[in-house]
Amino acid sequence: MDRTLFETGQGQSVTAVTAEEMRAVDRVAVETFGLGLLQMMENAGRNIASHVRERGREGVTVLAGNGGNGGGGLCAARHLANREIPVSVVLDRDPDDLDGAARSQYDTLAAMGVPVGGGPDALTDSDAAVVVDALVGYGLEGPLRGTPADLLRAVDEDSTVVSLDVPSGLNATTGERAGVVADSDSVVTLALPKTGLAGLDADLVLADIAVPSGVYEAFDIPYANPFRDGYRVSLAE
Repeated sequence: MDRTLFETGQGQSVTAVTAEEMRAVDRVAVETFGLGLLQMMENAGRNIASHVRERGREGVTVLAGNGGNGGGGLCAARHLANREIPVSVVLDRDPDDLDGAARSQYDTLAAMGVPVGGGPDALTDSDAAVVVDALVGYGLEGPLRGTPADLLRAVDEDSTVVSLDVPSGLNATTGERAGVVADSDSVVTLALPKTGLAGLDADLVLADIAVPSGVYEAFDIPYANPFRDGYRVSLAE
C-alpha cells in the first residue's frame, strides 16, 4: 500500500495510515506516552471548530455519535458556542446511552444550555448552513446503518458538510462506500491522513492532536512533523 498519498501545500510528503495502524497509534499514545483521550479529543474539537469558523459565522449543527469521533464533535460545539456562533447538536442516540469521554463532553454542553436533539426530525428542523459530521470515525467496517445513516440522508443538500477525521460511512482504509456516506465538502483528518481518503472529492485538512513523534517511530511509520507553522495544514494528493 502506498503510504505517501498526500503532501502539504508546501510539498512535504505526509504518510497515510490504515484504520488498524491508527488504532495502534491511539493505543500507544495513551498507554505508553500518557496522553489522555480527553486531551486528544480537546485538540480535535478545537481544530474542527476553528476550521468551521474560518468558513464564516453561520449557524452550525453538529451530528454526533458515541466514542472519540462523537466526543470530538461535542467538544467542537462547545468551542463554537463559546465564540457566540449559533450551534446545536443532533445525537444519533439517547444522551443516556453516551459513555466515557463523549458523555463528559455532553454533560458540559448540557450545563451550558446548548440545544441538543436526537434523530432525523431534529436535523430537519434545523436551518444551520454548516453541518459537522462527527457520527462515526475510522473504526467503521461495513455499511453505516440505523440512525446515523438516517441522519446523513436527512442533511440538506445545500448545507456545507465538514467531516471529522473521515466522512461517516467511508471505510477509512480502503475508501469503500458500502452504504450511505457523508457528502463532505471538507474533511479535518486527525494526526495523519487515512489511506481511504485518497481520491475523495473534498478539501482535506490535517489537524494536530499532539501525538508525539515517538509513537509513530514505535511502528516504523515514516514521520516528518507537518505542523511546524501551525496546528492545521491543507493536504493535496
